[in-house]
Amino acid sequence: MKPDLTFVLDNAGWPGLLVNESGIILRANPAALQTFGSVGEGSVSLNASIWSKENSSSAEAFLASSARAPTAGTILKLRQKDGTLGTYQGVGCFFQRDGKNVCLIQFLPVRPQPKEPATTNTIASNPALRSDAPPWEGLAQKQKLDCALQLARTVALDFNNALTSILGHASLILSRIPLDHPWRRSLLEIEKSAEKAAETAGDLAGFSRQEKEPTTQAPGNLNELVRRVVGIFQTDALPSVIWGVQLEPKLYSAVFDEAKMQQAFLKIIENAVQSIDTGGQIIVMTSNCDFKEPKQDGSVKIQAGSYVCIEFSDSGCGISPEVLSRVFEPFFTTKDRAKHRGLGLAWVYGIVTNHAGAVAISSQPGGGTHVRIYLAAQKRLIREQSLNADDLPGTGTILFVDDEELMLTMADAILTSYGYRVLTANTGAKAIEIFSRQPDAIDMVITDLVMPQMSGRELSDQLRRIRPQIPILTASGYIRSSGVEMDENYLQKPFTAATLLRKVKQHITPAGHG
Repeated sequence: MKPDLTFVLDNAGWPGLLVNESGIILRANPAALQTFGSVGEGSVSLNASIWSKENSSSAEAFLASSARAPTAGTILKLRQKDGTLGTYQGVGCFFQRDGKNVCLIQFLPVRPQPKEPATTNTIASNPALRSDAPPWEGLAQKQKLDCALQLARTVALDFNNALTSILGHASLILSRIPLDHPWRRSLLEIEKSAEKAAETAGDLAGFSRQEKEPTTQAPGNLNELVRRVVGIFQTDALPSVIWGVQLEPKLYSAVFDEAKMQQAFLKIIENAVQSIDTGGQIIVMTSNCDFKEPKQDGSVKIQAGSYVCIEFSDSGCGISPEVLSRVFEPFFTTKDRAKHRGLGLAWVYGIVTNHAGAVAISSQPGGGTHVRIYLAAQKRLIREQSLNADDLPGTGTILFVDDEELMLTMADAILTSYGYRVLTANTGAKAIEIFSRQPDAIDMVITDLVMPQMSGRELSDQLRRIRPQIPILTASGYIRSSGVEMDENYLQKPFTAATLLRKVKQHITPAGHG
């Protein structure tokens, strides 16, 4: 069974409610029922059930505020089932379910604190910074954004499957039609829109993770990734942008997650493009840096060592000092909130720091912006292994496993058009049945990680008991977690036809049986 909203509601250790736009309670989690009583039974409103008149605003006002943007925590007085009033920090987030707007609200208990002498000490006056802060206050601070972020993660899987199908089919058609075809521009816009939607899902899903992601990735050359990302933006849709790409030919190797780092680069360049919407220049550079002693780059201190530096420079409007100091804050944005969530640079910061790297920004109003990413490097060179379009066709038999029919049809269309024979299975059991009949005739398996009855990880283990050396790619729309080994054999959804074909070409080992 696919994860759904019940995970978010039922497993929380604090009260959670799902309400409609009018404040009618649609669902209550066990913690809410234990705290507030039978609020989940019947068409009961927030006002009639738990909302206290002591609150400075009405339930309707709270919901209206949550509809504009996820609330960062509002102190509320709520009626509990024993008749007393409890103090809670309310966090609300609107989303669409079955075509209707609903709001997921979590209530984090706030315990009263003993009075302390007046002080101007920042740490003493901020419970989140005190080592002796009560657990409930620490929980409230930690969980302010969890409502929106956990919810986003539960829908990311199905969303990414749909986007993968869109991207796969669009990129396949683009690879087959001539450059002057009248529909080519529309297809490019479809591809670009799907990639943008994938970034949106990735933003919120990424922030929902509970721990740092592993950095056990294979070392690689970042020049190829830079070329690929810049190529995404070098289209007829941006005729006013002058591009410059200056790459170090003998770039040090760095350990990085290709999918995540690509998202970081995309967001930085997207900001640069928006800053020069009337025309200008964007330059992307890579270089080797050897620091014999710690280096200060703006407000960032970089320890001594060897690094790869990727610098993005634009000639745009620049950033004022007061805004520059806040650019990494989640949900902070100077743009139209209806179109921008304010997660872009915060997401970049999270990606880079999870790679044990650093990101520095320098800018002046009217003087453009410079963003520098530093990643720890090894003083050894890795030859770029890019594949061009002529290298993508291949031979061999691939077993593609996914419980979504649209994923199976997309993979079959792409892989067969490039010379591969494709077998498909919509369950792990069916995949084992197919593989058991002809284990030596299948050259590669690609499986989704999250499937009902049998996960992709369990399927891989069983297939390798039959044939230990079978190449297996695992794919998922989820942000990877530290408990799952995902390296160069991992395919992040959504992916394009070219990405799928490159992964296959790099890992397939045809047995020579035709």
